[in-house]
Amino acid sequence: MLRRDRLFLAATLTAVFSADLYFILLPKLRSLGRPHSCSCGPGNLSLPRQGGLATPLLSNWTSVPLPDSATPEPADGGSKLEKLFAHTLYNIQTPSLGPEERLLQAEQLIEYYRRKVSRWERHMKLYSEAAAVANISVTEHEVTYDPDASWMKFHLGINRYALYSRDDPAVLQLLKDMQNMAVVSADYTQDEKALKGACDCTQVVKPSGHHLKLALKMKNFAKAMFKPMRQQRDEETPEDSFYFVDFQRHNAEIAAFHLDRILDFQRVPPVAGRLVNVTGEVLQVTHNEDLRAVFFTSPANNTCFFAKCLYVCKTEYAVCGRPDLLEGSLSAYLPGLSIAPRISIPNPWTRSYTFTGREEWEVNPFYCDTVKQLYPYNSGNRLLNIIDMSIFDFLTGNMDRHHYEIFTKFGDEGFLLHLDNARGFGKHSQDETSILAPLSQCCMIKRSTLLRLQLLARSEFRLSDVMRESLEGDPLRPVLTEPHLLALDRRLQKVLRVVQCCEIFMGSCQRITSGSWFWS
Repeated sequence: MLRRDRLFLAATLTAVFSADLYFILLPKLRSLGRPHSCSCGPGNLSLPRQGGLATPLLSNWTSVPLPDSATPEPADGGSKLEKLFAHTLYNIQTPSLGPEERLLQAEQLIEYYRRKVSRWERHMKLYSEAAAVANISVTEHEVTYDPDASWMKFHLGINRYALYSRDDPAVLQLLKDMQNMAVVSADYTQDEKALKGACDCTQVVKPSGHHLKLALKMKNFAKAMFKPMRQQRDEETPEDSFYFVDFQRHNAEIAAFHLDRILDFQRVPPVAGRLVNVTGEVLQVTHNEDLRAVFFTSPANNTCFFAKCLYVCKTEYAVCGRPDLLEGSLSAYLPGLSIAPRISIPNPWTRSYTFTGREEWEVNPFYCDTVKQLYPYNSGNRLLNIIDMSIFDFLTGNMDRHHYEIFTKFGDEGFLLHLDNARGFGKHSQDETSILAPLSQCCMIKRSTLLRLQLLARSEFRLSDVMRESLEGDPLRPVLTEPHLLALDRRLQKVLRVVQCCEIFMGSCQRITSGSWFWS
């Protein structure tokens, strides 16, 4: 009996060794003769197992050129950013857009605009009359009705494929308007208003009122979300802090917009930095008495305000101007939900928002196989768009992507909106590789995304260099410190190594390594 058991054990070990040799060691040996990165030819962008490592479904687009055959290598000097955007990978033409491909029609938006103007005029009339009765002075600003306003052109440019085209002059003008245009009104955002100051202190995940964001209206009725500076640029998130209680950083919102543009996603609304006078551009123009009530003057004679949630309704949680000027990010609002409905969908790779819990994807390396059987990830581009989003979040270090939004008009094939990026760029010294779980578990990536990532890894288009140059155009420069910029290059290399890992192992990079991260 003992001899039979030994023979059985020996046979089992031999079978296991043979399998390891055939499925793991031999593919590795074969890969030694290949370049370390994909040559990006059409024949080597797919896995035998998937039938499509990079299946971008570009049937409505022109053919994607290869990086090596596109433009001459840039000479030393000159703008790397301009040369990047001149590359043929960044000049793929979208098809002509019909009414169904556009989010809004001009007549529809103009009518919406006129209703906003009429509502504003009625509101200001009633407010002025009430202020006169109470003997309160009201600061009045001139407002303009401008059908050619940059924010209207931005809204009209939203289509099935992206929020804007990279060379759209209206977006550049909108950035300038948010930086300089007079503010005529300030108020809480809608989600903070919904709280009505009632916050549950026992909640692990605090409501959005904790984050001090305001809605600012410009004189041409453009609307932007203001997030004030809460953390110095050279500060890192403490290592003992959970991602769901981290600060929201204004410079992260700015940098995320520029990174999204460099990746050619165009899924982040335009964001600009601005020095806001919290006295003249918030306190004196708000008509919300709750907002007025949270302003005070600090012992250093600085104007400060704090959030209205009960657990942070204290001066130590306030933000303060110097004495009135305060840095912040202004993010352009998307069209109102009444004319452009959006839905919020849970991210399949959402994290556990508890101190001890873990989600299924964190313990099951075959989790992607389950996701691919579920609607809407079992067809179309949705899963590939999730993977795009995970790459974007990994580069920024954002672990807080619990939901994503899409425009309902475009249905299942619409792009994902990359909103609320303020929890990125918190740690330049740490790369949270679990953010890449969709890529490492599914081993899928859009061909166009992979080609651009490989392009940005080349010295003449280095990601940190083009980001540095792009951010120089923002008035709050430097937006990111040098360690954060260099972290982008390091993380980009890790993304490409995951793709290479998928090619070598012909399946999930994570599952081959029994749950440990291959590139750590």
